[in-house]
Amino acid sequence: MTLLILGLIVFLAAHSVRIYAEPWRGAVMARIGPNAWKGLYSLVSLLGFVLIVWGYGRARVGAAELWSSPSWLHNPALLLMLLSFILFAAVYVPRNRIKTVIGHPMVASVVVWASAHLLTNARAADLVLFGAFLAWSAIDFRSSRRRDRLAGTDAPAGTWANAAVAAVIGLAVWVLFLIYLHSRLIGVPVI
Repeated sequence: MTLLILGLIVFLAAHSVRIYAEPWRGAVMARIGPNAWKGLYSLVSLLGFVLIVWGYGRARVGAAELWSSPSWLHNPALLLMLLSFILFAAVYVPRNRIKTVIGHPMVASVVVWASAHLLTNARAADLVLFGAFLAWSAIDFRSSRRRDRLAGTDAPAGTWANAAVAAVIGLAVWVLFLIYLHSRLIGVPVI
C-alpha cells in the first residue's frame, strides 16, 4: 500500500500545482522555459503513474473485500463508465458542445471514472486509489471552473454535431474496453 500512496502523492501533487501554487508554477516556467517545465512535469507524472500501477497491483493481491458490493450496482457503474469515455473523447474533438458546457471534460471524466469504480470495488487499495482520484478531480474541477470565471475565460462555442462525434468515439472505445482491453490491461474482466 505504501507504493500506491507514494505514487498518488507524486502524481496528484504534480497535477495540483495549478490549484495550489499557480504563482510558483509561473515563476518556474518563466525561469526554465515552457518546454523544460512540460518535460519535468511529464517525468514526475510518469514516475507517479508507475508507482500507482505497481503499488495498486501489489496491494490488490490477496486483499480481502471490506464489504460486498451489491451486484445491481454493476450496470449503473458500466453506464457511468460510458459517460466517462464520452467526456474523455470530448477533450480531443474540437469545438464540441460537451466541452462548451462542461468546460473541463477530462477532469469531469476522472470524477465519473472514480465514482463508477468506487461503486463496484471494495478493497482498501480500491478505496485509496479511486477515493484519492475522486477527491482530487472534484477539487480540480471546481478550481478550474473558478479560475475560468475569474479570468473571464469561456470555452469556444461548440456544435452538437461534434458532440455526437465525441459520443460515438467514446462509445466505441467503451465497447472495446468492455469486451477486450479492461481484462487485458487491468487483469479484471468486466463482462
